[in-house]
Amino acid sequence: MQTDGDGFLLNRDEWSEEVMVELSKKDDFELSDEHIKYILSAREVFDQEGTVPALRVFAKLHGMDRKAGPLNELFGGGPMKKIAKFGGLPKPTGCV
Repeated sequence: MQTDGDGFLLNRDEWSEEVMVELSKKDDFELSDEHIKYILSAREVFDQEGTVPALRVFAKLHGMDRKAGPLNELFGGGPMKKIAKFGGLPKPTGCV
């Protein structure tokens, strides 16, 4: 499993749930079922749209307001960055 300097998977095809757990462990981040639910959802959005969703868009998809309080609480700061990283998605460039 090859990653860039920030720990993002270089080859998206190498991703699996086992890889997701390994990526999170490298960041000393323990995944719960709730974390995994959002990671898998972001992968679905990426498969449909071809891009990592902006935080506001992703929050709205899950019935949250644009500030995405529950995602920030669950993942800490920059939730979309962690969701993308652990989900084997490209590094987000917009609001994360």
